[in-house]
Amino acid sequence: MRALVATALVLSAGTAATAATPTPTAPPRINVLDVQPKGLAPTKPLHVEFVVEVNRFGQVARVRSIKASHDVPFDTHTYGNALQSFIRTPDGHVLVGTYRLVYDYDPKTKMVKRDVALIKAGGVNPDAKGAADDMMEIARRNHGRTPPPSLTVTPGPIPSVNIHRMPDLPQVMKTPSH
Repeated sequence: MRALVATALVLSAGTAATAATPTPTAPPRINVLDVQPKGLAPTKPLHVEFVVEVNRFGQVARVRSIKASHDVPFDTHTYGNALQSFIRTPDGHVLVGTYRLVYDYDPKTKMVKRDVALIKAGGVNPDAKGAADDMMEIARRNHGRTPPPSLTVTPGPIPSVNIHRMPDLPQVMKTPSH
């Protein structure tokens, strides 16, 4: 009889603990466009055009020309995107040639629309290495090397003027003797 009562107590304690445990819920969805600081997004429409060469894999092999928007961050991001692009037909085939990549930014929707148009089929090296593959090969080859001296930052000379110079740390750490 005692075992039956002890079992009943354990089962009732287990159901009480289970009842107190909240059921898991999905985390709230966050709209990134609402959270994003509004001061970072451009306030005017932007338009960039790239003329690119595409190899037999559909990779952009090189950028021939750029019509910039004169917004440096937008131009830089779209240039990086253009270098990593693959251009193929809807059925997955590749037409080697020269293409126009157009990036349009709409400040009302804060979205970028990309359009692709064939300028000329052929006339490029179909066996050319993709631009992104070429950059990765250069990065692997230069792994561990120090940057060129022109890119290193060296501190300038310390001015010898003693106007309003802050005290050194040992002087600050001394306790005042009053």
